[in-house]
Amino acid sequence: MDGDRRGWTQCVLSGAVFAVCMAGTTLPTPLYGLYQDKFHFSELTVTVVYAVYAFGVIGMLLLAGNASDGVGRRPVLFTGLGFAAASAVCFLCATGLGWLYAGRLLSGLSAGLFTGAATAYVMDLSPPGGASRATFVATAANLGGLGCGPLLAGILAQYAPWPLYLPFVVHLALVACSVAVLAWLPETVRERRPLSALRPQRPGLPPQVRAVFGPAAAASFAGFALFGVFTSVSPAFLAESLDVHDHAVSGLVVALAFFSSTAGQLAVGPVGVGRSLPLGCALLLAGLALLAGALRWDAFALVVLSAVVGGAGQGLSFRGALSAVAAASPADRRAAVISTLFLVAYAGISVPVIGVGLLVGPLGLEGAGLVFIAVMAVLVSTAAVYLLRRPVPAPHG
Repeated sequence: MDGDRRGWTQCVLSGAVFAVCMAGTTLPTPLYGLYQDKFHFSELTVTVVYAVYAFGVIGMLLLAGNASDGVGRRPVLFTGLGFAAASAVCFLCATGLGWLYAGRLLSGLSAGLFTGAATAYVMDLSPPGGASRATFVATAANLGGLGCGPLLAGILAQYAPWPLYLPFVVHLALVACSVAVLAWLPETVRERRPLSALRPQRPGLPPQVRAVFGPAAAASFAGFALFGVFTSVSPAFLAESLDVHDHAVSGLVVALAFFSSTAGQLAVGPVGVGRSLPLGCALLLAGLALLAGALRWDAFALVVLSAVVGGAGQGLSFRGALSAVAAASPADRRAAVISTLFLVAYAGISVPVIGVGLLVGPLGLEGAGLVFIAVMAVLVSTAAVYLLRRPVPAPHG
């Protein structure tokens, strides 16, 4: 019993470190309007700044997505926290657009190191038989941390002084606390290899994972694409179309999508992994329909509903995907396989975001959003049909 309690304490603390890192990646979301006023750049530039983060994640996943399987979890996570701190410093020093690009790139590098390594670390630290609960801790820390970022920054920007500085000072303090926590936690990789022995990861999967991975990746791409566009352009839509200029409100709306995702993950247990993926896609489709209504009729209530319903669908589908993929992966390849799943997910975040940014000029923000929704509706519907015809098997154990 004491061993289980200690294991869960370590599991939750590692999840808290995970959440701190991920919160830093969404911290600038409600601040982009202030940066636009200060540095005078367009909505397309906002989406490019946002997408630079996703490219950083993808690059790091390819270069070092499997690093923690060899050199150990803690060295990789310490490096990720270093990138997170450097990102915050870039935003604190920002005197032009170049600093924002650098900060977002460093933030992407930190997330790229954390996504696979921290997920595997949380699962490693859980007591025997706790794989399902540990998967929830990991995904809740990831998406809950992503939700806390805009909420924290929005509240500080609206109600505290120095709106472009204080959020990053607070995050630096949280990163320092995370370094202390990580120093106390144990290493879980027994047989470690030197860094020189590692090679960049080519996207590839062990044979036993491939049947599970296809449908899981389809659902992950769709859910993260919705998150990417919602996170990058919803503050601008609230300000321009709905005359909502309260940074705390815009941060809360974005946070609701991530918090609803965390809540949606809780339903995977009773629903089952196999059914959670197509059901998650159905909720994503409903979220897209609500977002289309919000854009068409300039309705704030529909924006909030789209965040809640779409977020719940993303959480339901993504936890199901992660559970199935992790359960099918051999232990010595788990971080690499999880990183490959996140590689697909972050491709979903980056490419549609840039597409929307390119369409804002000729079509306007609402028109670009409606085109995105139409394309995503086709993708989500296709994924749902595919998942119904080829359901993901439930993980064993």
